[in-house]
Amino acid sequence: MNFETLSLWADEELKSLVKILPADIQEAANKVTISMEEKPGRGTYDEELEGDELGLFEGPSAMDENDSAEIPSIRLFLTNLWEWVGEDEQDYRDEVGTTFLHELGHYLGWDEDEVAARGLE
Repeated sequence: MNFETLSLWADEELKSLVKILPADIQEAANKVTISMEEKPGRGTYDEELEGDELGLFEGPSAMDENDSAEIPSIRLFLTNLWEWVGEDEQDYRDEVGTTFLHELGHYLGWDEDEVAARGLE
């Protein structure tokens, strides 16, 4: 599958998903930048990654006092997501949403249990 199609599907999924989130979560989602990349490799610390990550949150969380110019961001690794779901379009779209919500939970300062308790997994 080509990256342009994966990006289009991911963008469609994210736009639909954000619309149905609770207002406070929508507000948080609008405070992070989202980048879509094929695989890890472009980030400053990517050499520390395994290479099979589906997504990654970087930057200050909403819980931190943000004195820096660093902008919180969520990176989605589309080729990894595509391969993870066995190259199925609907499963891919679902996993894009799941991965985004997972990383958004990290932005909000939530651990894995808090993400699950809020139904954002």
